[in-house]
Amino acid sequence: MNYKMVAYLLGRILLIMAVLMCLPFLIASFMQEETWLGFLIAIVAQLALGLACSARKPKNTDFYAKEGFVIVALVWVLTSLFGALPFYLSGEIPSYIDAFFETVSGFTTTGASILNDIESLSYSTLFWRSFTHWIGGMGVLVFVLAVLPKSHASQSIHLMRAEVPGPQVGKLVSRMRGTARILYGIYIMMTLLEVVCLKAAGLPWFDSILNAFSTAGTGGFSIKNASIAAYNSAAVDYIITIFMLLFGINFTLFYLILTGHALQAIKSEELRWYGCIVGGATLIITLNIMPQYNGFWDAFRYAFFQVGSIITTTGFITADFAKWPDLSQTVLMLLLFMGACAGSTGGGFKISRVIILIKSSFRELRQQIRPRAVTTLTLEGRAIEDKTVYGVLSYLSIYIVVFVVSHLLVSLDQVTYLTGFSAVATCLNNVGPGLDAVGPVENFSHFSNFSKIILSVDMLAGRLELLPILTLLSPMTWRRR
Repeated sequence: MNYKMVAYLLGRILLIMAVLMCLPFLIASFMQEETWLGFLIAIVAQLALGLACSARKPKNTDFYAKEGFVIVALVWVLTSLFGALPFYLSGEIPSYIDAFFETVSGFTTTGASILNDIESLSYSTLFWRSFTHWIGGMGVLVFVLAVLPKSHASQSIHLMRAEVPGPQVGKLVSRMRGTARILYGIYIMMTLLEVVCLKAAGLPWFDSILNAFSTAGTGGFSIKNASIAAYNSAAVDYIITIFMLLFGINFTLFYLILTGHALQAIKSEELRWYGCIVGGATLIITLNIMPQYNGFWDAFRYAFFQVGSIITTTGFITADFAKWPDLSQTVLMLLLFMGACAGSTGGGFKISRVIILIKSSFRELRQQIRPRAVTTLTLEGRAIEDKTVYGVLSYLSIYIVVFVVSHLLVSLDQVTYLTGFSAVATCLNNVGPGLDAVGPVENFSHFSNFSKIILSVDMLAGRLELLPILTLLSPMTWRRR
């Protein structure tokens, strides 16, 4: 383990996070809100630690997969610890554990909240809360790779692999730094486009910007107690739904479109599965909830929004889907586990992994029937390596173990089975709302501090796809040879 290089990179990242936190500090100062002091203390603390860690660049700058996982995991933990300070020091979230939970939920783009009255928060706090979604959506390290000085591709790929969701990580251009800049360029353009569309639909600039932050990060923090339902606007619902679905698509496809390879993007196998799943789920739920609404199109509006919100793991709501029929709730729970496309800002298991699991299952069945037959798994027209299939199966195994252990620990709170199950599911998959006591119109404030810490770890593990957090917590990582 190259400890000096790990500390150096962490220091550089903390400096960048301190700069980003200056935005809500300026808003607090301009609006003359008392929260300015909390932001200032957090900024100074990050600057002090960042400068102490990065004052001298180590002679040995090499780092590999293990260091990459540790750096990524520590970055998310540290940014959450410091990011919680403004909430806590301002008194708007009196408990630091609650502030930490809210911040982790923000950076991991989960959207689970402990707040009972969101609209009572200051402008600067609301901005920082939604801004954490935007920072965490594309990834803290992806942003860092885009703005830090050049680093060797063979090293920066370890950071990218540890943070970018999906079974495989590739480069759009030869250098990882260039890839990161392209990704963030697309991310910024799409965010700005949504801001303009929401403003055109009648929302104030502040609401448009913050809702776009949450949509872009597929996070789900709203600035209204009733979430998007508060606007009661079909235009706003459809705009946000479309952008949620867009941000749930692999960003590589947007790059292909921008470089004149639109046909290749449209032929994406994962995109076709994504579209069919969204379309099928929307139709099933629409028909199922029609008796509760004024005809097909009214039901379609709410079904389409909720399907888009859950499959992309955004977590916005326009209806209390806990009151929908069991069939609709079951479909939404399946979408919750499935998640969006690999390489998107969405969470969950990822559609590409689902495709690989289904294809590998059929291959095993065919081999049982025809033992001599040789079959090759393909995805996006390319052969899938056995190590990729093994990686998906290993990920599923680890996912199940983490889920079961987390559910057992949360059950110590004496919550109902459905509450505990959906709480862990929605946190581990970075969705936000669950069912029962953590349903779409409820929150997580009633959990004990112990359960909130467990669920916070689940959110971090889910966002980083398990391995970085498990690597950080493993004694073998820190054992000296």
